[in-house]
Amino acid sequence: MIKKLLIANRGEIACRIIRTAREMGVATVAVYSDADAKALHVRQADEAVHIGPSPAAESYLVGEKIIAAAKETGAEAIHPGYGFLSENADFARAVIDAGLIWVGPKPESIEAMGLKDAAKERMIAAGVPVTPGYLGEDQSVERLKKEADAIGYPVLIKAVAGGGGKGMRKVDAPENFEADLESCRREAKASFSNDEVLLEKWITSPRHIEVQVFGDSHGNVVHLFERDCSLQRRHQKVIEEAPAPGMDEATREEICAAAVRAAKAVDYEGAGTIEFIADASEGLRADRIFFMEMNTRLQVEHPVTEEITGVDLVEWQLRVASGEPIPLKQEELSINGHAIEARLYAEDPAKGFLPSTGRLEHFDLGDEGRIETSVEEGSDISPFYDPMIAKLIVHAVDRNTAISDLANVCAGVEVYPVRSNASFLVNLLEMDEFGSAQLDTGLIAAKGDALLHSEPSAAVEMAAASWRIEEFEAKDWDRDILPKANGVFGFRLNAEPALARVAMHLNGEVRHLSVAATGDDDRFAVEVDGRQDFSEVTHLPTTHGDVADDQPDGEILIFERGAAHVVSFARERGTGAASAADGAILSPMPGKVIAVDVSDGQAVKAGDRLMVLEAMKMEHALTAPFDGTVTQLAASEGGQVQVEAVLCVVEPDE
Repeated sequence: MIKKLLIANRGEIACRIIRTAREMGVATVAVYSDADAKALHVRQADEAVHIGPSPAAESYLVGEKIIAAAKETGAEAIHPGYGFLSENADFARAVIDAGLIWVGPKPESIEAMGLKDAAKERMIAAGVPVTPGYLGEDQSVERLKKEADAIGYPVLIKAVAGGGGKGMRKVDAPENFEADLESCRREAKASFSNDEVLLEKWITSPRHIEVQVFGDSHGNVVHLFERDCSLQRRHQKVIEEAPAPGMDEATREEICAAAVRAAKAVDYEGAGTIEFIADASEGLRADRIFFMEMNTRLQVEHPVTEEITGVDLVEWQLRVASGEPIPLKQEELSINGHAIEARLYAEDPAKGFLPSTGRLEHFDLGDEGRIETSVEEGSDISPFYDPMIAKLIVHAVDRNTAISDLANVCAGVEVYPVRSNASFLVNLLEMDEFGSAQLDTGLIAAKGDALLHSEPSAAVEMAAASWRIEEFEAKDWDRDILPKANGVFGFRLNAEPALARVAMHLNGEVRHLSVAATGDDDRFAVEVDGRQDFSEVTHLPTTHGDVADDQPDGEILIFERGAAHVVSFARERGTGAASAADGAILSPMPGKVIAVDVSDGQAVKAGDRLMVLEAMKMEHALTAPFDGTVTQLAASEGGQVQVEAVLCVVEPDE
């Protein structure tokens, strides 16, 4: 068995690996960049080695530094986690050549599945069904456009070296093809150093079904059943579950058998995932499920498989890498209950899911379910890496119970001032379509803004009022001046003299709050902006949210359904940073300018792309708000910009 393990990764997956290694008695070595010097994974590991500046290209993606760190600390093996170098065959080979154990598949297996076009050809030979499309070597724009026209729109462009939703574009019409191809290639080049693409027919009712497989060096391959990852946004998985709802035993047997054939076709060792796209227009049917790709690593969503099988996949990885056989035979594996995982991201759904960075001044994920995270209160969310804050996982006896339990976990999330998608997750889990398993990968996009609603309810106003009443009792009511009603200092609604009123600022908007005493010492009636439809309140209605009253400047936070609402009684609050004059193009986030499409004095039309920013591995195009002329161009390709920096101005036409 491996005695000392270096983890070539960061974040929650590094913490996850450390946990299992500790339980197995395996010593761990963490690596970290400047941005992660105080990170949780660094503190949890037995040792830690600094490997460079904050950008991943100068630290976590530099294989030589990681191998040197393993040699320096006497680590016997390297676990790559997921992302970064986990599917880099050259790095795996370098690790092995350095005399270290690679906790993952053989480099040849990674290479065989690393390029999607070659992988599809291999799967065809192995009798695994694949999606119709174009896998040719001719990568000219003209040939790709011709093939796309022949396949028929909508068509999907995919980076052959892609993964994690990067380097993918759905093209709905021929006139959009070249622009989408350019964007896809640029993102693929930046993420994978390879801008080659393939084309696939876009399936109109698609479900993303994947099968967890595991192989060892003794020729054994097993599957650990399937997961459904159909709830996606921009090809990024948001909620995953196991087993797949609506999967009958016959279909499960066929798809899992196909996954095992796929793994055996590349002599696979370790943990891997065979991903399929299913045409679910008539439910899940084996003859309408097609191979997409293989991920030659542990997946982000592996906990749901662990929960339904009782298997620790990281333990299996370490045992198999040490030369042991797979601990269980296929017939010893079974499904127990239902598990669902939600990905909690540092992003603002109300602002187009732009990444949100900064310090977690208030952070509480509760203690229900299984929580995989690498941050804590006081941690910084940096712009250099993936914006995932945590994975929230529940396991229950059936799917309906699991949905309800996970919705409650997400509703209890408290994150501030960094924005999160917690309320968005609650809305997803409470969708009728999700509950009835009417799933496809386009469902989130189809629902649109309906899923973004996180406005405070009346309960939030009541909670704020209740908190203010306590403050009134303690210090604000002048008991020598205010008359006493029913034995309590204060006013009764609609009584003389005038009501006790105060301006309540809720998320920057002014609400006029009136409070009066009622029939006993602990109850008050509340009126907000003239609405008297609130019941009498007794302090905070905790079933609707929790108040964090430790905020500066007289602010309190009220959390409801995962959303943070800021309340202040002390001063007027604006609605955010000052807006620029009409036509000023502001950076919506800190990031890097990766493309500038205009020059000073250039005429533009409404909707024309002006430039592209990159932050947290995502591209964000900025466009002209109206017809006009570009002036005051302050951005240049390769430059770093801060949030709300003026990048240029579009002067409107007369």
